[in-house]
Amino acid sequence: MDLSQSSKFSADPLSDVLTALGATVTRRTRLEASGQWTLSFPPLDRLKFVALLKGTAWLIVPERNPQLLSVGDVCLIGRTAYTVASDPSLPLRDGPPFYDDCDVARLGGDDTIGLGGTVTFAPGNADFLLDMLPDFLLVPRSSPGSGAVSTILALLNGEAERGSMGSQIVSARLADVLLIEAIRAYAEGDERLRTGWLGALVDPRLGCALRALHEDIARPWTVAELASAAGMSRAAFSAAFARQVGQPPLTYVRAWRLTLARAVLTSSDADIASIGGKLGYTSQSAFTYAFRRAFGTTPKGLARS
Repeated sequence: MDLSQSSKFSADPLSDVLTALGATVTRRTRLEASGQWTLSFPPLDRLKFVALLKGTAWLIVPERNPQLLSVGDVCLIGRTAYTVASDPSLPLRDGPPFYDDCDVARLGGDDTIGLGGTVTFAPGNADFLLDMLPDFLLVPRSSPGSGAVSTILALLNGEAERGSMGSQIVSARLADVLLIEAIRAYAEGDERLRTGWLGALVDPRLGCALRALHEDIARPWTVAELASAAGMSRAAFSAAFARQVGQPPLTYVRAWRLTLARAVLTSSDADIASIGGKLGYTSQSAFTYAFRRAFGTTPKGLARS
């Protein structure tokens, strides 16, 4: 990772975060099922998407009412355990699902067809994003931004059925695009559903502040400067940011700086003092202190040998 580029991205925090964290769709699965069936998955440090291509299915997440999925619906699932089932009243099925060598689970027929994708992150980098996302996000086919999602789902299904040469690469790229389009559709949909960090990104004022700080993370930001970028008073901005994102503005700045530092340390041989300087720390000791406080180890202890 080139830190000079990572800390000077174009004004697109979502691309900034996903790239720096090494977010990749590492596994794609397909479900074909009929009759009564249920598949349960444990909680993991991953982001998962589940999309329905045919039929209906229930998505069951702890402490939420079961959600009926119809054709074209996509949901994003965070760390939580979840179950996909033909009927929410069925007993949960323990243990891993039975996929074949092609990552297809065949359960009695194909009245219901679903696609899944597991998004993993570079080691140790998942927390920044997963901590700010809800455990469950639904993007219904009826949402305003679902047109692109439907197109990509059709293309993914076509690739799976054709099995042509290069299909694995095409499917991998389409899965990456589906993830982004689903996030876009959620964030740009019903204002009542625009929660957390994603909601802040599309907020006309908070989004301006987030783009500004991601574009120049090394700048010695103050709350007043970020509020100015948002076109708000200091007090109103600070309260709105903390309410929407879940942490005060400067806490977010520090967390992103240190997340970037950790990503660079584990993926390159960059000089520790240079990393701290490019992220706005005035001395190596200040950088080391902040890093140890956040991660329980020093930059040197984490650096790639």
